Amino acid sequence: MSNSKISALTGATTPLAGTEVLPIVQSSTTKQVSIANLTAGRTQTSNGIVQGTAATGYNFTANTPASGMTSQLLNWYEEGTWTATLTASVTAPTTPVTTSGTYTRVGRAVTIQAYFAGVDTTGSAGDLTVTGLPFTVGSVRCAATIIMAGFGIVPAAGVMLGTSVYVANMVTATAIPMVAGNGKYLYVTATYQV
Repeated sequence: MSNSKISALTGATTPLAGTEVLPIVQSSTTKQVSIANLTAGRTQTSNGIVQGTAATGYNFTANTPASGMTSQLLNWYEEGTWTATLTASVTAPTTPVTTSGTYTRVGRAVTIQAYFAGVDTTGSAGDLTVTGLPFTVGSVRCAATIIMAGFGIVPAAGVMLGTSVYVANMVTATAIPMVAGNGKYLYVTATYQV
């Protein structure tokens, strides 16, 4: 059997148990290694590879990095929902009837969206804060885009810090009192670094 071609061997029973061995050449000597040792820290399932240890992942150190590189390890992917809360000064849009927020995190980059429907407003300007970000903003402040459809507002830029988005003096072209179900909404989108 030692001189048989691989194509002549019988197929292994799958899924593998992890105790099977393969030949490898290590320090110019042919040795055996178990499947479990080859896949240590990574569990192969019908759904793909499962990360076995936190803070491990795909290592790209074989690539030539830029001069400012701090890491070449991709060790986080996550998507989900978050509860966005809208607060404001007395004249800014307040009291959304429904809210929804989604996020995607790849490594240290987090992209968030939040949607507030049925927003009421009683004035024309004010400070606006969206709180409850799924991950705390890193040491660098980031910008967010705020869109308020139907309020006569030009998209505004917000500053992200901690777990909040802040927009100072959100100005409307006209003071339009909004009530639930009138099709007006506030939309927040941003990408920031944790």
